[in-house]
Amino acid sequence: MTNSIKNQVEILQKMGINALNPMQSQAIDTIDSSANVLILSPTGTGKTLAFLLPLISRLNPDIVGTQLMVLVPTRELAIQIEQVVRNMGTGYKVNAVYGGRSGSKEKVELTHAPTILVGTPGRVADHIRRDRIQLHCIKSLVIDEYDKSLEVGFETEMKEIIAALPPLERKVLTSATHNKVPKFINFKNAILLDFLEAQTNDLEISWVLSSSNRLNTLLDILKSLGDRRGIIFFNLKSTLNEVSDFLRKRQVEHIWFYGGMEQVDRERSLIQFRNSSQRILLATDLAARGIDIPELDYIIHYEMPFREAEFVHRNGRTARMNSEGEALCIKGQDDPIPEYAKDIKNKKIQAGMGIPKNKWRTLFISGGRKDKISKGDIVGLFMKKGNIKSHELGMIELKTDCAFVAISSAKANEICQKLSNQRLKKKKVRIYSI
Repeated sequence: MTNSIKNQVEILQKMGINALNPMQSQAIDTIDSSANVLILSPTGTGKTLAFLLPLISRLNPDIVGTQLMVLVPTRELAIQIEQVVRNMGTGYKVNAVYGGRSGSKEKVELTHAPTILVGTPGRVADHIRRDRIQLHCIKSLVIDEYDKSLEVGFETEMKEIIAALPPLERKVLTSATHNKVPKFINFKNAILLDFLEAQTNDLEISWVLSSSNRLNTLLDILKSLGDRRGIIFFNLKSTLNEVSDFLRKRQVEHIWFYGGMEQVDRERSLIQFRNSSQRILLATDLAARGIDIPELDYIIHYEMPFREAEFVHRNGRTARMNSEGEALCIKGQDDPIPEYAKDIKNKKIQAGMGIPKNKWRTLFISGGRKDKISKGDIVGLFMKKGNIKSHELGMIELKTDCAFVAISSAKANEICQKLSNQRLKKKKVRIYSI
């Protein structure tokens, strides 16, 4: 246990985390001592770290093969967890597998079995059928956002995967809502950690009445919010596209996120949102949970969701963990009020000065970890050869074969011209704005 605690302290220091929150502390202790654990906690409270820390401490460095499997409902969550494991710097190999990505590329990666495998049930089941995943060493299984995986139609694949696994020492399920655990998971004598009501935050939920034109009401809301960061939620992709066209014509900068997008475009939208080079995200309920996005100042329900669960998940994107946030619900004159929203009060929007332009831009760099490039190398190139000051350089996200850098909008074009085709380590890289 002493080595485990030491490793956890080292990992937290490496990730710049000073202390665990109460949910994480209790989850770690419970997973250490219990075979089956269900963690219920709001979106954005750190469930990923809560299950990774104790399960990684149980890994055996002398075993060659996959020991920990993490099933997730979305590609974005798979990528997010893979990145968290890499940031922890444990030395264990981790791979993420998911739909929308080259299966042949994953086949090559799985030739050398990762100690930790993260994936969507559809893609994991497919690799198991093709005998590409070593199952005999797996001792721990996590089903993150287990209810979401069931909602999006992965029940058959989840049954297939669980039936193929050897006897497990640990099973951990997580969710942001109360839902029944299906029998096929064989979750007997599970310990429940329920933190859904423990969150002390300040979320203000209000109706904004639209007297005539819903689009103009949205524009008035955005003007009143100024440079704050948030998500506008839609039920339908067609409505999202209509609003996007309206905002584009009025030169309101924004990005979008929905299921029909190509995977690379979805990833780039989230990167720009995380690093603040875009502050307004138009999204379907795909963005309500299971993706890595920062603390938000507000969310707007352009359309009210069909079910209360989606309303809860959307609102959970703001006012997280002791912070303030605002949820604004647009209501037309003839819109019915859902039963779950009967107690919401009206709010009058104060006229704003307008919507300021974004202060940051995101640059793409055509080199990454496989080229032995580090974040320090990128900082050095930008500051030494690009003459960029530290306050003009924002978040850097380093991927396997590329990197993304937030930079002051005023410097973006100059840097692209000056640094594209320069060398990072031994690789000549292209740099351009996305």
